Amino acid sequence: MGPVRARLRAPCSVCSGIAAQRFHSMKKETSMMMNMAQKLISSHLASPSGIAAGEEIYVKIEQTLTHDITAVMCYLAFEALNLPRVRTELSVSYIDHNLLYIDTKAPDDHIFLQGIARKYGIYLSRAGNGICHVVHCSRFGKPCKSLLGTDSHTTASGAIGMLAIGAGGMDVAAAMAGLPVRLKMPEIVNVRLVGKLRPGVAAKDVILEMLRRYTVKGGAGKIFEYTGEGAEGLGVFERLTIANMGAELGATTSVFPADETVRRFLCAQGRGEDYVPLYPDEGCAYDAQAEIDLASLEPMVACPHAPDRVMRVREAGRVPVNQVYIGSCTNGSYADIAKAAAVLRGRTVHENVSLTVSPGSRQIFSQLLADGIIGDLVDSGARITEIACGACPGIGQVPPTDGVSVRTSNRNFKGRGGSAEAELYLASPEVAAATAVAGVLREAKEVIDDIGALARVQEPERYKTDDRMIVAPAQDGSGVPVVRGPNIKPLPINAPPADEIVAKIALKALDNVSTDDITPADAQLSSMRSNIPLIAQYAFSRYAPEFVPRIRDLGAGFIVAGENYGQGSSREHAAITPMFWGIKAVIAKSFARIHRNNLVNHGVLPLVFEDPKDYERVALLDTLRISGAPEQIRSGHIELENLDKGFSFFARLEVSFDEREILLCGGLLPYMKRAIGSKGD
Repeated sequence: MGPVRARLRAPCSVCSGIAAQRFHSMKKETSMMMNMAQKLISSHLASPSGIAAGEEIYVKIEQTLTHDITAVMCYLAFEALNLPRVRTELSVSYIDHNLLYIDTKAPDDHIFLQGIARKYGIYLSRAGNGICHVVHCSRFGKPCKSLLGTDSHTTASGAIGMLAIGAGGMDVAAAMAGLPVRLKMPEIVNVRLVGKLRPGVAAKDVILEMLRRYTVKGGAGKIFEYTGEGAEGLGVFERLTIANMGAELGATTSVFPADETVRRFLCAQGRGEDYVPLYPDEGCAYDAQAEIDLASLEPMVACPHAPDRVMRVREAGRVPVNQVYIGSCTNGSYADIAKAAAVLRGRTVHENVSLTVSPGSRQIFSQLLADGIIGDLVDSGARITEIACGACPGIGQVPPTDGVSVRTSNRNFKGRGGSAEAELYLASPEVAAATAVAGVLREAKEVIDDIGALARVQEPERYKTDDRMIVAPAQDGSGVPVVRGPNIKPLPINAPPADEIVAKIALKALDNVSTDDITPADAQLSSMRSNIPLIAQYAFSRYAPEFVPRIRDLGAGFIVAGENYGQGSSREHAAITPMFWGIKAVIAKSFARIHRNNLVNHGVLPLVFEDPKDYERVALLDTLRISGAPEQIRSGHIELENLDKGFSFFARLEVSFDEREILLCGGLLPYMKRAIGSKGD
């Protein structure tokens, strides 16, 4: 596909030179030794500012990505800005999540996305081409560039030295409009990897060890920067596994060096000219340090129902398993699948186990097919499923009633696999394959005769490149029609806050409420993502089924929650649907970063208890009042009166000056319209 390929690659050498010059001049100006994260952020600052941890910064975005179940809301917001074309260097729309067409909703959405891409200057990766993070690293990502995506696992592209951050759709719409993304400068944690992984131990075990140490909220406000000889010995897709699941730590992102390994990877993709080196300066400082001896790691497993409930496989016991899933963006590489096939070769999947395998991209699938590995998998009894996210978010391959599923994907929250009763374990492809054979949780060395064979599995020296499933945008999109199916409804817009906000507590939630708890992900519900009035009927349907009937009767309300509210996926539906029902504020002990931003973007106040003990003093259906709300929002110090119990308590509105203005406008879209002008002037 010559023309598309040329358009994808033409700017590479120019951009590489600009990036190198930018880093060089930045270092001259600052005369300080910088780590990789500091280099990336400093070279993308939209305006001069410090980069000390906690400082507010605005970062210029060069690339964006969306996928189908988050894209429609994002592009509806972008359309509302009346701009003729995106203002990024590159924007890509991926159709990779809901490819299970149970009715007309999902295919209608995909037709809408095709028209949007052609019209507004966005590349489209068609259904079947692969999962966004795998394809982006392989075909679009460039070291030293910035990337913002409508998926929390956008962090995967940190594997090739990108500044890659997940966000909600409204933030990505802003980035496509040429506006910078707002952040608090994260702390930079250096994770030094030493030694070498033993056969049967995988990169998955590295990130599971990180989760064991830091927990699902321990990465909040942090960037993890991986260095050391152990990092040098990891391939790009092994790094991708670690960077991808950094999102489960709550991290802003993760970064690996753009070293010789990355250069070889890009050359293998036919994109050697896109390489730009990125290393930390010798003697640079970090906010914190950690070290992992790869040689001492053992196969690990994350137990239900959280990615940080980690233990060694040998300590978890012989858990009987009904289902095994190998693939996803986290572990769907050529080597991942080939290692699983090496464990399965000559063996048969246990009669009590359903095994499915989904490679991460069409490119990877084609190579596996050519090398006979797909045949080995099929001979063992594995089923090859759609090249898509599929089972990971519960779109197909739902476990049986009270079933146990071992998966190589990245999340195992309750309900994540499409069933609230299922128990999901997260493990490496080697462990998953061994488990599929044994019917119980097992290590690869307990099944395979020659464990050293796994170490001999490598990624291809040259990948087959075929970009025919990537559609370039129209040169002039002004006449391109955008077809809207009947399920696509307008994006709801919040109103500016009233002077006095009085409402009852409509939900009191516990710690670690995930976006899956707020808007469940499965084939049926994912097809509703472009229709907020419809999907809003299912808000908290698994976590608190009484929420919708209650809030419908109340007409407005507050949500009270514990720690780490909104962890997990970046899906902004988890902010939009409560807003749609009239939720005015969420008062929590702490928030996950992306969800906090999504609440701001849709005009919902993210309030943090000043005294966490006040969480215990308030109860479901207590009536709260915020008097003089606009003035209190400007101050950032909010007094809430409990009218039923006769006391007041205080909460902090931990937002920037601009975010306060966004809240006072009723959300980011009206704020952007004011900033850009309704006609994009």
